[in-house]
Amino acid sequence: MSTPFVTRGLLAQPPGGILRHASFGTAGMAGSDISALTANSFVKLVAVADVDSNHSAALKKKFPDLKVYRDWRELLDKEEKNIDSVNVSTPDHMHAPIEMSAMQLGKHVYGQKPLAHDIYEVRQLTLMARKKKLVTQMGIQIHSAVEYRLAVKLIQDSVIGKIKEVHSFSHKKWGDPKPRPDRSDSVPSSFKWDLWLGVAEERPFLGDGYYHPANWRKRLDFGTGTFGDMGCHIYDPVFKALELTAPISVRSEGPKPNADNWANNARIQYVFPGNHLTEGKTVQVTWYDGDERPAGEVQTLLEGDKLPEQGSIFIGTKGVLLLPHVAKPQLYPYAQFKDFSFPKLPAQNHWTQFAEACRGNGKTSAHFDYAGPLTETVLLGGVATRFPQATLRWDAAKLKFDASEADQLLRRAYRKGWEVAGLS
Repeated sequence: MSTPFVTRGLLAQPPGGILRHASFGTAGMAGSDISALTANSFVKLVAVADVDSNHSAALKKKFPDLKVYRDWRELLDKEEKNIDSVNVSTPDHMHAPIEMSAMQLGKHVYGQKPLAHDIYEVRQLTLMARKKKLVTQMGIQIHSAVEYRLAVKLIQDSVIGKIKEVHSFSHKKWGDPKPRPDRSDSVPSSFKWDLWLGVAEERPFLGDGYYHPANWRKRLDFGTGTFGDMGCHIYDPVFKALELTAPISVRSEGPKPNADNWANNARIQYVFPGNHLTEGKTVQVTWYDGDERPAGEVQTLLEGDKLPEQGSIFIGTKGVLLLPHVAKPQLYPYAQFKDFSFPKLPAQNHWTQFAEACRGNGKTSAHFDYAGPLTETVLLGGVATRFPQATLRWDAAKLKFDASEADQLLRRAYRKGWEVAGLS
């Protein structure tokens, strides 16, 4: 089997208006992406790849004509001429290899968040999508929801004035303080462990859900922790509303990951360049997860209302906006905004927006030129957690920190035999 890591040029618009689609992954978020995309009558699911045959077998019952593969490389090799677009809904560490390989073949890409596992991968994906002029969309579906779009509009309309600071948080705990168990378990016959590892280094399989199907998010080599999972969602309206660019610096005040797993209870401080939407020359955005939350004085601004499990607090010169994940924004002080009339926004569908754009109808809003810088910013927080209580200054143009040891975490070598042009 040949490896499909070469550029073949862009495809024309889908023939007959039918979007021929392939999915990498079939269960979990991949299943949701498949359902949402194929809800559009013009989207035809042609092929899927999944390392777990139990997952793909369930999907095959719903789509009897579906071509099913275990190896994503084989799908791209054999179905190159039969597909126009793909969604990549796998564990984080395989996002970039599959997305890059699909884009090199001229395929439009719906990529789950975070866009990639490492910052270097994100930058390369962004550049490739731009070079090939492909339709792209990151799977931050709340980006298209009325609640998030409303918050962005309120901030940009200066309803609470210029922004002084932002606090974003999630109760999730995609970390594990325990070391990796020193054992090797039997691999289920339905599961291809080597294919699941992909570009990552070889290691023994561990059962009991240690990696598959969901706890990979806790593992340094495969997931990106709570921040990588939820930061791309919750930082999105902050990034969009304040028109943020790359941060100047990032600092972690929380615990350090161990040799194998991400930590819980992060507190990460970003400093961004200010602009016409912020009060000063810089603006600080702070992330909290697990048991960490904004300080009590910040919470008093909510006038006794309970802090939601996830969301953001925007503190402005004329008021405060609380954006729960996911619910209607709330404005404070109550007395000041009790008669405020919220604007009405039309509904949007994140997946349909992508599918229609692939047919030449409109554009996506979370394309890689937006989602790439957002993801880079989020992943910088993960790097910072390796260096607690150290302020890391960031040069986005050069893709460099002011600390060489932090630079070593921007990219990693792919396993021999899994090299991908443009990434390895």
